[in-house]
Amino acid sequence: MHIQKQPLPYESKLSGRELAQIELLVIHCTELPDLTMARHYGEVIHYSSGTGNSGHYYIDRDGSVQEWVKPNKIAHHVKGHNQQSIGIELVNSGRFPNWHDSNQQSPEETYPDALIDSLIKLINYLQAAIPSLKHIAGHEDLDQTKIAATDNPQLQIRRKIDPGPLFPWDLVMKNIRLINIGSNAQKYE
Repeated sequence: MHIQKQPLPYESKLSGRELAQIELLVIHCTELPDLTMARHYGEVIHYSSGTGNSGHYYIDRDGSVQEWVKPNKIAHHVKGHNQQSIGIELVNSGRFPNWHDSNQQSPEETYPDALIDSLIKLINYLQAAIPSLKHIAGHEDLDQTKIAATDNPQLQIRRKIDPGPLFPWDLVMKNIRLINIGSNAQKYE
């Protein structure tokens, strides 16, 4: 599998960990129009440690894969689960640019076959390289925080809904050996 190494400028400042601590893959979508904008967001510093929010791997629509953070580093990609997980970001516009508008909560962009094929290959590659990796979930399953909608503060919406309703869980789960611990888990037991 070809993975292009594109380390974030702050990768060396992220805390390290043993690969044996990793047991969970978290699937995200960038909710941005392209990989260039995702990179811009990933490079923004949010923490006093000089680090920001990012997944470990990014898969573009054409199926190309980039590693922004090594697996033995703890990336900030899903609150409360970073220590034991790897984040995989899929380029997809999601709800962009009105992420929290109550009328924009149904993403319309599907995931291209090339992207899903690369995701399946990456998952199988990671599982072979990291034997402790056993589970998979969507970001939406791990962060169910609700916030006020930007267009109507009286309405509560989900802060995160990725990878979203158009993500092909059935196809992915048929081609990997991880256990889905997300909302779709019962379908795959």
